[in-house]
Amino acid sequence: MKIKAKKSLGQHFLNDKGIAAQIVSSLKADGIRHLIEVGPGMGALTPFLLQEARFDTRFVEVDADAAAYLKAHYPAIQDKLVVADFLQYPLDAYFGNVPLAVIGNFPYHISTQIFFKVLDHRSQVKEVVGMLQKEVAERIASPPGSKVYGITSVLLQAFYNVEYLFTVHEHVFIPPPKVKSGVIRLTRNNVENLPCNEKLFVNIVKTAFNQRRKMLGNSLKSILPARMNTENFSSVFSKRPEQLAVQDFIELTQLIEKELFT
Repeated sequence: MKIKAKKSLGQHFLNDKGIAAQIVSSLKADGIRHLIEVGPGMGALTPFLLQEARFDTRFVEVDADAAAYLKAHYPAIQDKLVVADFLQYPLDAYFGNVPLAVIGNFPYHISTQIFFKVLDHRSQVKEVVGMLQKEVAERIASPPGSKVYGITSVLLQAFYNVEYLFTVHEHVFIPPPKVKSGVIRLTRNNVENLPCNEKLFVNIVKTAFNQRRKMLGNSLKSILPARMNTENFSSVFSKRPEQLAVQDFIELTQLIEKELFT
């Protein structure tokens, strides 16, 4: 049985066992029993995951042809394979509140959405090891001051420690993508809730980076109360968003929150 990558899925299948083994070995997941592989495709990571006795792994594949291929080639996967869209997959319905880890060669076109779903379930998803487009991986892992530091950097780093692990070159995929890939690991930090209005925090981060060339005093005008004189806080509002670390955005949110609600 043969399977071809579907362009509509944006999937490029890894064809290097050494790299597949390296990705799986990057998963620490200490004390975590339940694991989800997102988009196993032709099973590059799957046999290595099946050998990991410490995990009860569920494989979530949206494409029926890929699912049929997996069932034919990996009989042990039969009762662990779910044909579903991970973005719509109800984690709490299947796993309750138990801690989870997530791993996968994420389709390029939905990789950011996958991480936002992880963020929505951050109380449950304790670790993620993912391969995705290199520039997206670098953005998520980048520190303040970087040109690629942005919305996903701040929002994910607020709740996860992010490590860029290694780069994967184009020729090890079928079909070869036009860009390199990067493997990153996210490990849940100890922050349960931010010490500020989290909805406002997200709004500030998104608004600031959507106009990242502007100083914060200008880019955040739509959020700031009219009575607030940004010149009194020039040390913050004269900066651009990439200059602020997560803690700086928290403090900025607290500042604006105080002006808005007092």
